[in-house]
Amino acid sequence: MKKGILYLNQFFGQIGGEDKADYAPAIKEGVVGAGLLLNNLLEDAEITHTLICGDNFMGSNQDEAVEKLLGFLEDKEFDIFFAGPAFQAGRYGNACGVICKAVKEKFNVPVITSMHEENPGVDMFKKDVYIFKGGDSAAKMRKDMPKMAKFGNKLLKNEEIKGAEVEGYYPRGIRFEVFLDDETPACDRAIDMLLKKINGEPFVSELPIPELDRVPIAPAIKLADAKIALVTSGGIVPVDNPDKIQSSAATRWGRYSIANLERLGNKAEGAFKTIHAGYDPAAADADPNVVLPLDALKAYEKEGKIGSIHDYYYATVGTGTAEGEAKRMALEIIEYLRNDGVDAVILTSC
Repeated sequence: MKKGILYLNQFFGQIGGEDKADYAPAIKEGVVGAGLLLNNLLEDAEITHTLICGDNFMGSNQDEAVEKLLGFLEDKEFDIFFAGPAFQAGRYGNACGVICKAVKEKFNVPVITSMHEENPGVDMFKKDVYIFKGGDSAAKMRKDMPKMAKFGNKLLKNEEIKGAEVEGYYPRGIRFEVFLDDETPACDRAIDMLLKKINGEPFVSELPIPELDRVPIAPAIKLADAKIALVTSGGIVPVDNPDKIQSSAATRWGRYSIANLERLGNKAEGAFKTIHAGYDPAAADADPNVVLPLDALKAYEKEGKIGSIHDYYYATVGTGTAEGEAKRMALEIIEYLRNDGVDAVILTSC
């Protein structure tokens, strides 16, 4: 029987929710939480141990977390390593990618994880590890875990891997030499694709070119003369959240006046709070300025380091928000900034 090890965050490892996001790395013998489904799907292998680490701990202490997690595996025998699925959770996706890459490099075993296409971990790690195309939330667990298990079974049996498109993982930029059954020369295939393109017919390129959204670098400005605006994806809103911005996977944004404020009042004062579902809200609710630093910017204005502060700030939530929605909201906000003569933006997150 082959042996596998699974990495989970604090939530899926049944430690706790966001309040346990600082949970230090740990190892548990056997199957824990979400690992039960994976273990049942593996054919000739079993999950012998489960690694668990809080998303915040990994994000804030990555080197320490990786060192401890790898240390737990030093005396373990295992043939394959799994992580996640991470769905659309950015911190979890980063953690899965980080530990998968580290395990692959140190122990030279196959590593597999799964993420939604909007998870930043995909672009960060798809060239290093097998990342399967997954759903956007834990509700897709029963669809995502079987994909990981099926591919794991193939790797453990040394079966032929037929490439990203067939297997279902994100392309890794690795090219394989393939001999076609009909032995059609490359020149004929290229002409055939060209004719289809000219005639508006569908075709599949043998070498797809990635589309990169290139943003030109803005010219330098003199801060002492500039009007500065604050924009945040950290979810800082008036306590009644008047625009009903979602706490995750946001499709809305808000514009709020700070014209007569020296700093942001907190939740207890009935002023501002965070609605962000991706981090512990305690610090931001107690002092929203830690996420949206109006107090610091006011000090700079008085010292003459900046010209002035825009009378409004703009807010949404970043966690789980699709790239397309983020771009749309940004373009909508930009129109207000241009019309109000804003020279530069300080963009803050959580």
